[in-house]
Amino acid sequence: MTHPASVAAMLPALLPEILLLVLGLLVLTVDLAARRRAGARTLGYLTAAGLTASLVLVLLYGRPGEGELVFGGMLRHDMASFAFAVVLLFSAAVTSLLSIDVEGVGDRGEYYFLILVATIGLSLMAAAADLMMLYLAIETASISLYVLAGYLKRDDRSTESGLKYFLFGALTSAVMLYGFSLLFGVTGRTNLYALAEIVGRGAVSPWFVGGAAVLIFVGFGFKIAAVPFHFWTPDVYEGAPTPATAYISTASKAAGFAVLLRFLLALTAPTSDAWVAVLTAMAVATMTLGNLLAIVQSNIKRLLAYSSIAHAGYALIGVVTMSTFGAASTVFYLAAYVVTNLAAFAVVILFARSAGSDRIADYAGLSRRSPGLALAMLVAMLSLAGMPPLAGFVGKFYIFAAAVDVGLVWLAFVGVINAIIGLYYYLTVLKVVYLYRSPDDDKPIAVPRAYALALAACLAAILIIGVVSAPWLGWAMQTAQSLLG
Repeated sequence: MTHPASVAAMLPALLPEILLLVLGLLVLTVDLAARRRAGARTLGYLTAAGLTASLVLVLLYGRPGEGELVFGGMLRHDMASFAFAVVLLFSAAVTSLLSIDVEGVGDRGEYYFLILVATIGLSLMAAAADLMMLYLAIETASISLYVLAGYLKRDDRSTESGLKYFLFGALTSAVMLYGFSLLFGVTGRTNLYALAEIVGRGAVSPWFVGGAAVLIFVGFGFKIAAVPFHFWTPDVYEGAPTPATAYISTASKAAGFAVLLRFLLALTAPTSDAWVAVLTAMAVATMTLGNLLAIVQSNIKRLLAYSSIAHAGYALIGVVTMSTFGAASTVFYLAAYVVTNLAAFAVVILFARSAGSDRIADYAGLSRRSPGLALAMLVAMLSLAGMPPLAGFVGKFYIFAAAVDVGLVWLAFVGVINAIIGLYYYLTVLKVVYLYRSPDDDKPIAVPRAYALALAACLAAILIIGVVSAPWLGWAMQTAQSLLG
C-alpha cells in the first residue's frame, strides 16, 4: 500500500541524492581551488571518503518505514529504493578508489563529478514512481555514463566506446519513451501506481499494456545488457577506462534491474503468463550466449563483458518467477555480483598498470609476481563461477531455488548447466594465473593503499555475504515485499 508522504519523510527519501549533490559541488570546488596544492590523489580520496560518509548517513537516517510517495508522487521511499541506494553508493565509492592512479582520469575533478551525477541518476531510477521521473533519471545517468565511457579523448578505443554506447543508448531510449507515451495517451496518468490501479481493474486492454511494455522493455533490456540488447557491451567494456567499465557493469546493471522489477511487478500482472514466456526465453538466451561467447575471448575485459551478460541472464530467472522469493533472490544476486565484479576489475586495473596489457595470456605468472592479487582474482573468479562458500554460490542457489519453487525446474536446470559452462572459462583464467610462467615472474606488482582498501572491502563482502547469508536474504525479502506492495 502506498501512502502520501509527510514532510518528515521528504528528507530521508532524498538524502542520498542531496548528499551526492553536495559532494559533487565540493569535489569541483576543490578541483578548481586547490588541485595543484592538494595533489593528484586528493580528489579520488575525497570522493571515496564522501561516498563512504554518505553511505553511513543513509544507513543511519535514510531507512524507510512503510512505502510512501514523495516529491509530488514522483518518487517512492521504500525498502527497494533504500537497498539499491546503498548498493549504488558502495559501488561508486569503490570505483572512486580504483580510479585514483589511473592515467587520464585519476586527477580530474570532472571525472569524479560525472560518477556522482551518474549515481544520482541511478538512485533516482531505483526510486522512480512516475514515468516522467523515470525517464529523466535514466537520461541523467545515461548521459554521464556515455561521457565516462568515452572520457579518454586521445584513446581511439575509448572514444569509439563512448560513441557506440551513446548511439545504442539513444535508440533504445527513444523506443522506451514511445512506450511511455502510449501508456500516458490511453490512461492519462504517468504515476506508476496509478497506472497499476487502472490496469488492475481492467480499464485498459492487457494486450495494449503488454505491447507498450515490450517497447519500454527495450530501454530496460539495454540497461541490464540482456539479449538481444547486449551488442554494445563487449566493445564498451573493452574501450572505456577500466574504472568506468567496473562502474557501468555493476551500478548501472543494478539500477536497471531495480527499474525492471518495480515496473514489471506493478504493471504486468494481467499479462503475467505472456511475460513469463518472454522473460524465460530472454533469460535462457542471455545466459547461454553470454557464457558461450566468453569461452573464446582472449581479452580479460571482453571476457568479463560476456560474463556480465550471462549474469544478467541468471538474475532474470528470479524476475521470471514473478514471486516475492524470486524478486528477493534477484536483489540478493545483484548485491553478490556487484561486490564480486568490482573485485575482479580491481585486479584487472592493477595488472594493466603494471603490465600495460589486458590479454589473458599475459596474466601468466601473476601468482608469483603478486600472490595477494592472484588470491583476490581467485576469490573473484570462483565467486562469479558460483563456488561455495562465496557470495556468488549463495546467489545462484537462491535464484535456482526460486525457479524450482514456482515449478520452473527445467529453467533451474538450464541455469545449472550454464553455471558449469561459466566455470570452465573462469578456471581457464585461474590456470593462466597459477600454472603458467612468465619472463616477468621476478617483477612484483605494487598495490597502492587505495586499491588495497577497495579490494579488502570487496573480498570481505564476498565472504560475509556467502558465509552469513541469512541477514542479507532477509533484507532482500523486505526489498521484494516493498516492490510488490
